[in-house]
Amino acid sequence: MRIGIVGLRMGLHLGEWCRRLGMDVATACDRDAQALAAAAQGLPSAALTTDWRDLLDQDLDGVVLANDFDAHAPLAVEFLDRGVHVLSESAACTSTEEAKALVAAAERTSATYSFAENYVLHPHIRLLHDTVRSGHLGRVSLIEADYLHAMSPDDVAALIGDPAHWRGRIAPTAYCTHTLSPVLALTDAWPVEVTAFRADDEDPRAAVVMVVRLSTGALAITRHGFLQGEPDSHWSWMSVRGTLALAESVRARGDRAWSVRVRREAWASPDAATHDAELVPPRLRVDGVEIERRAEGTVRLLQGFRATVEDGAPPLVPVRPAVAASLVGVAGAESLASGSGPVPVPDFSGQPQ
Repeated sequence: MRIGIVGLRMGLHLGEWCRRLGMDVATACDRDAQALAAAAQGLPSAALTTDWRDLLDQDLDGVVLANDFDAHAPLAVEFLDRGVHVLSESAACTSTEEAKALVAAAERTSATYSFAENYVLHPHIRLLHDTVRSGHLGRVSLIEADYLHAMSPDDVAALIGDPAHWRGRIAPTAYCTHTLSPVLALTDAWPVEVTAFRADDEDPRAAVVMVVRLSTGALAITRHGFLQGEPDSHWSWMSVRGTLALAESVRARGDRAWSVRVRREAWASPDAATHDAELVPPRLRVDGVEIERRAEGTVRLLQGFRATVEDGAPPLVPVRPAVAASLVGVAGAESLASGSGPVPVPDFSGQPQ
């Protein structure tokens, strides 16, 4: 399987894992000379270029898009129209118009679109998914999800204070798929409406809270950005409350942060006893080697992309859930601009309305 990579910051990390998993990284692209120099070391067999368009005429099976956060959809459409399978990292789209164009491209081609949302595949999220699917929690009523970084004010300003960098130009609601994609995957739901709030009016870009009504009737509360209390499970924490029980990732240091606590009260238990257990996810191994916890989601993601391209397996996160999660951030920005009023999320479920 021959692949190309666009963007060599996160793309270099993904490319090195692609090589380790047996894929041929044939070509890679970045405008930055320093990034290209690093790629020459990390991806020694790849032909390097500064123009992503050079990859369009290569004999590629797939392409990994890891370019600027808010610039993925146009490139994805171009590659899909060339019959190249796409794995797109970060936001799938930045507007309803981009979403429509991306869905249309993905559905008119023999190639596939996969969203590179590794948070759906992290160990604690997979445990929560299995617990929800088992029916043990009952009907899901409320989900809370965090994607938080505990950084100093100076470090935050350095990261999001430059309007020339994508981190400085995106809305504070935009980087939301690390919470929304797991929410949608756990519930088989679609986002219906979002209301967004600044966590701190004195520092309005640092962190936001979004309240999302789902098509199942459940409510999701998601927190994004820079707040103290960073979860050790790769900046991710999630809680799922059902009508019968609660399941949530453990707030703990180190390896326990990947575990999941499940509590069911006596009234909901067949033996009339309260049950409170901690579930530990199994370890992922590749070629007999144990994978670091924080890398499991990325490894499973790339294994899934390879299975999609080579074996015809369905994408782990296909185009419609990808644009739905991304558009929550777009609608959330509209909510902030309107004084935190509710804003409908465009329906990309494909179901008759």
